[in-house]
Amino acid sequence: MDIILLQRIEKLGSIGDVVTVKDGYARNFLLPQKKALRANEANKKVFEANRDRLEKENAERRSEAEKSGEKVQGVEIVLIRAASNTGRLYGSVNVRDIAASLAEKGHEIDKKQVIMGDPIKAIGMHEVRIDLHPEVSVTIKANVARSDDEAELQSQGIDVMAQMFEDEQREIEEQAEANRTDPTLEPGEIPADMLEDGISTPEGMSETEAKIEATAPEGE
Repeated sequence: MDIILLQRIEKLGSIGDVVTVKDGYARNFLLPQKKALRANEANKKVFEANRDRLEKENAERRSEAEKSGEKVQGVEIVLIRAASNTGRLYGSVNVRDIAASLAEKGHEIDKKQVIMGDPIKAIGMHEVRIDLHPEVSVTIKANVARSDDEAELQSQGIDVMAQMFEDEQREIEEQAEANRTDPTLEPGEIPADMLEDGISTPEGMSETEAKIEATAPEGE
């Protein structure tokens, strides 16, 4: 279907452009929301007769959106959620959650203006786009964490999950170091302090074999 755009539509065009779209997209979205008109001769004449007024109104709305955008751009919202040790959320953060958190900070944003490809499903700092006008978009930061302390670390630029992994690796290495006896020993060699003095060496058995035999648990 050929339509006349009454406002800028991403990936389609700007106000006044005549473009072709799928019938369903036009009937179910663009036409009902008054974002476009059917591109017939009658509507073309109506649009041209009202072009100046429509462009002026659009410019006024854009100006208001730009002013609002200056206040919203870069705003950080904190959302505390339960998550696993891998950082995976038990649930998700969606457009409604983003809009509600912005409202708590005094920014009234319709959830339809929150643009997210998919809900957020992991802790971390996430950039979210807000479309205040067809020609005005801003980006906010969604700080999703398991606690206020964790959110504060993320706000400082610290990757909480990476730090947690590094801490766990450090603990493993420290534990392994603590469990080591003598780093000079070969694999399978028994430490000297585990060997008893005065071990006899049976005929046909080397001293090392005798020591192993002497220190082996009973029944083996």
